[in-house]
Amino acid sequence: MPPIILRRELTIVWGDCDPAGIVFNPRFFEFFDASTWELFEKALGVKARELNAIYGITIPLVDVGANFLKAVKFGDTIDIASRAAKFGRSSFQIEHRLSVGGELHVEGNETRVWAAKDPANPDRIKGVAIPADVIAKLG
Repeated sequence: MPPIILRRELTIVWGDCDPAGIVFNPRFFEFFDASTWELFEKALGVKARELNAIYGITIPLVDVGANFLKAVKFGDTIDIASRAAKFGRSSFQIEHRLSVGGELHVEGNETRVWAAKDPANPDRIKGVAIPADVIAKLG
């Protein structure tokens, strides 16, 4: 099955920007995070706040990166396309592509872990195998 691609459109507001009207780089990581949670909601049909209750897991971020190809500015309307790109046993990668007017401006990636409470120490979490149906639903 082809991967589900979550698309969202946002208009950049002044609070996203520095005094020159260019988006602060950390804001992109907030955009990535929100897109990842929406992707999971769309694919699994479960609200992010219900993932733990239904699957007994959380999906912590363990690595994140971005390539800033062109500036994104105050008033720009951005299109964010996000998809699950690669699965390991308990980790997975999400790719994000942010475009303005159809032109790629930022590429981002996240690595997250499908994690549950560690039975040996309930104050900790540990990676557990991602269920096959979850992988299938994300594509």
